[in-house]
Amino acid sequence: MKLSRMTAMLGIYAAAFLAWQILGAVTTSRTSTQELRLGKDVQDLWGGELAQSDPDLRFHWTTHHEVVVDQHTDVVADEHENQVSPDSTEIAADVALDQRLKGLVWYSLYGVTFDGRWTFAYRGDVKDGYLRVFLKLPDPSAMYDDFRFEVDGVDRTRDLLTDGAERGVNVPVKPGQSVALHVHYRTRGMGTFSYAPEHAATLAHFHMRLDTDFADIDYPQNATSPTRKERHGLGWQLDWSFAQVLSGKPMGVVMPSHIQPGELAAALSFSAPISLLMFFVVLLALATLRKLDIHPINYLAIACAFFAFQLLFAYSVDHLPLGWAFALSSGASIGLVTSYLRLVVDARFALRESAAAQLVYQVGFALAHLWEGYTGLTVSILATLTLFLVMQMTGRLKWSQLLAARPA
Repeated sequence: MKLSRMTAMLGIYAAAFLAWQILGAVTTSRTSTQELRLGKDVQDLWGGELAQSDPDLRFHWTTHHEVVVDQHTDVVADEHENQVSPDSTEIAADVALDQRLKGLVWYSLYGVTFDGRWTFAYRGDVKDGYLRVFLKLPDPSAMYDDFRFEVDGVDRTRDLLTDGAERGVNVPVKPGQSVALHVHYRTRGMGTFSYAPEHAATLAHFHMRLDTDFADIDYPQNATSPTRKERHGLGWQLDWSFAQVLSGKPMGVVMPSHIQPGELAAALSFSAPISLLMFFVVLLALATLRKLDIHPINYLAIACAFFAFQLLFAYSVDHLPLGWAFALSSGASIGLVTSYLRLVVDARFALRESAAAQLVYQVGFALAHLWEGYTGLTVSILATLTLFLVMQMTGRLKWSQLLAARPA
């Protein structure tokens, strides 16, 4: 092979490399644009990440003292407030996953049924006082179906006071009295759901059970992992149980997410030059061994056929299921290369060596991106095996004679 041909092939590969980088950048931009445009619409329609806090319990009481003003004695009332914690907490949450695809982005949506029960026992020595009970809902703009706010078994939903995002009631209490609170609702969110204590200094007699209808679970950052978990139907039953613990960390789950089509399409475009390089190396070795006349123009056509894979995938994956888009793109690219090399070389070479190499280096390389955490390892193994194959195939070649200038 002449050095001029090698130079031409390097130029073709450089042009293909640049084209793939541009396609990857365009796909990334499309994904970001759609996520910015559609993400807010999905959140407004469905809801965002939900973190239910514990109730804000504040005990209020009034004392009086005498004040002498201008030889007159007046009685002045002093208002006092003290933050208190529940004596027990019982939380139950049932999370149902409902993933939706919008454009190039999957959104991990869910519906949740929340049921919380807290008890507070007043052990002070003040005769009269009242407990201010405020509950901050996760998202003030969300819709809460079947909402109930009960105090000692009495529905106080209509008596709720509103203070910004919080809603609550005043409950008269006496020494030794126990107050039972119950909150129930159904709502929808996206991404994560958690119970995040904010007001309680300690969690005493705490138990939370969270049921999921999906098996692929994860936990929010800086969250407390469950003390027990077991399979429950298609999902898990997660339990957090503490006799008494000092913790303000959330407890909850992160919804599983699909492979993001936009991110996958961009990743395939950015890494495609590696698969083309390995295919070119194998094809060049076979052409040298069998003395096949494959011109650089032929390599240009093959590079364009490889590029068609990522181009078709990037613009079909937001209209077709990922599997169908992948099958369409890989089938089109293999069909282009095979039918072309059938004319350039022969049908046997096109259907055997070329098709097999393309299945490994293009389709197999692309499939490796679906195995999260193993992509780099798969590519490394594939590159090593390719190097071994080419070295064994070309070890007896006399490159000095092959690359020598031929007489006119």
